[in-house]
Amino acid sequence: MNELKKPLIVLTGPTAVGKTKLSIALARAVDGEIVSADSMQVYRHMDIGSAKITKEEMAGVPHYLIDILEPEEEFHVAKFQQLAKEAMETIYAKGKIPILTGGTGFYIQAVVKDIDFSENAEQSAVRKNLEHLAEEKGASYLHQLLAQADPASAEKIHENNVKRVIRALEYYQLTGEKISLHNQREMAKESPYQTAYFVLNDLRDRLYERIDQRVDQMLAAGLAEEVKALAARGCTKDLVSMQGLGYKELLSWLSGECTYEEAVYILKRDTRHFAKRQITWFKREKDVIWVNKNEFDYDEDKILTYLLDKCHEKGIR
Repeated sequence: MNELKKPLIVLTGPTAVGKTKLSIALARAVDGEIVSADSMQVYRHMDIGSAKITKEEMAGVPHYLIDILEPEEEFHVAKFQQLAKEAMETIYAKGKIPILTGGTGFYIQAVVKDIDFSENAEQSAVRKNLEHLAEEKGASYLHQLLAQADPASAEKIHENNVKRVIRALEYYQLTGEKISLHNQREMAKESPYQTAYFVLNDLRDRLYERIDQRVDQMLAAGLAEEVKALAARGCTKDLVSMQGLGYKELLSWLSGECTYEEAVYILKRDTRHFAKRQITWFKREKDVIWVNKNEFDYDEDKILTYLLDKCHEKGIR
């Protein structure tokens, strides 16, 4: 007899759609605990710009992978997957259900599909050479090399995303296989979990309005002061943490590259673009359950009831 798959609930969606509040209600309804799938909330001292959940908002529901790293530390998908799986084992040991919540689609996919990163997890001499090449000849040159070796990957990875370009080239040079083929194989794998995968969404106009409001609220709450404090401790755009929305734009303002008004405009525009990319990502994922808030008349009780019904249909209760 096959061992029954362990249950996993995923609640994701674009930034500012309202995942946090719903995730708490869901966790309390199913006796679950929350694993954050957010690439920014892992960092301490980065509370306002990451829209980090507060202790009060947690309402007693345990959360994992929040405030675990300093801004100077690097965080990537393989590290996230390892920590998320450890957190989930802790939750399962308590007899509870893990709820993976956040908007970083690749992180979620890494856990749901249990993607194998072992081939490319360690620093290699090949990677160091590629990093030197990027410094000497630039991102465009490196991207051209990838286009020759693995056109499918080059099409998906923007040339400015130097780290991902390097990872794809490194994988190809170390294994002789295109990373696009490796990714296809990993994507085709069946999930080791019994998953209910929800994507919370809203009408585009309303979502963009909420994004603009959220940015204004972050600024009113002291986002500029938060970024100044990080800059004062030596945090620059070279750090992975400072590439987050809200941080890189205000660093540009602090360094005199643009005015405050320009930084705010760019932040709102780029956050809207980010939300659009998130929605595009989730549309490519299979077996997801779309939860369009307008179809429930924005009634949170109706939405929660729908989520619970779908969980029960999948044997998660």
